[in-house]
Amino acid sequence: MELQELTDSITRFRDERDWRQYHHPKDLAMALSIEAAEVLEIFRFKSVAQIDAEMPALKTALGHELADCLYFILLMASDCGIDMKQALEQKMAENAKKYPVERCRGKNLKYTEL
Repeated sequence: MELQELTDSITRFRDERDWRQYHHPKDLAMALSIEAAEVLEIFRFKSVAQIDAEMPALKTALGHELADCLYFILLMASDCGIDMKQALEQKMAENAKKYPVERCRGKNLKYTEL
């Protein structure tokens, strides 16, 4: 499915249930934050080694939580008139300027520290 098809699918799902009334951008932002926290919960109190060892078993739960995040991202973008493909392309172009390969390769520094 393409991004627009995904967006159409989730807005149809939402609208069939008359949930748009609960989906002000504020509410969608809160829902996204909650779902992102649920991604973190999967990894809570686990070492990197534990996560690496358990990743095959964690993939389904992680996929579901990431899908929940994407659901709210696409709904919010659609409702606010944001073209996510264009927004991501613009952001990546900005990031390429902030983080030129020759200055940041192999470094985990913020662009202001490079």
